[in-house]
Amino acid sequence: MTMTYAGTTALITGASSGLGAEFAGQFAARGSNLVLVARRADRLEELAQALRSRHGVTVTVLPMDLGRAGVGRELFDSLAGRGMTVDTLINNAGFGTHGPLVEEDPETIASEISLNVAALVDITRAFLPELLASGKGALVNVASTAAFQPIPGMAVYGATKAFVLSFTEAVAHETKNSGLNVLALCPGATRTEFFDVLGGEAAAVGKMQTSEQVVGTAIKALDRKDTPGSVVSGWLNRVTAGVAQRLPRAVTVAIAARAVQDW
Repeated sequence: MTMTYAGTTALITGASSGLGAEFAGQFAARGSNLVLVARRADRLEELAQALRSRHGVTVTVLPMDLGRAGVGRELFDSLAGRGMTVDTLINNAGFGTHGPLVEEDPETIASEISLNVAALVDITRAFLPELLASGKGALVNVASTAAFQPIPGMAVYGATKAFVLSFTEAVAHETKNSGLNVLALCPGATRTEFFDVLGGEAAAVGKMQTSEQVVGTAIKALDRKDTPGSVVSGWLNRVTAGVAQRLPRAVTVAIAARAVQDW
């Protein structure tokens, strides 16, 4: 089954590049109007113009820093004030840090938790009643294969993504009879700006996928008659995640530590 999103509106956070920009392109190709949210206004405007021209959809740009308290209500009120409602929400905004916790900058990891966890929950809660009332779209939260085991060397990032996975699967169950498709997308290493922010590719594990491949995995899951609560992108990543869940916890932690540490 191929879902059509013609006449609906998708709100995408972290939309200026990488997975967010790819989600925007693939949803626009299926007829969805878009609301693009990120900090970089110039990148958003450039993407918006390209999508309007290519797909003939309406694209609204909202430059905004999402890593602060109350951002969900602020974002909801901003769109409501324009007379806009949202059918699909894609919480993609987030970033990672790499290194021993004792060496991490406290303000940076606080921002990481605020964006990866607090903002995602706040935005989801703000828009969930509207998504459920529509029943024509989806809620996609971008987690990671880092969610399946603790990651020494990326302790905060791994924990935030474990939260996203747990939270999303719970919401998927709570709303299973609503008509809203709820999905936690778990990519492995993906060729995006994520590793530029991280400071290099030392923490990349396995063969990198493209944004197109990862978003394609999400779209295929949403097209299914019974959308799963979560999906891992890439067959090798699926195998690795499955093994991590079956091995003794101490073994998975040791393996993860060797995979990402470079000090």
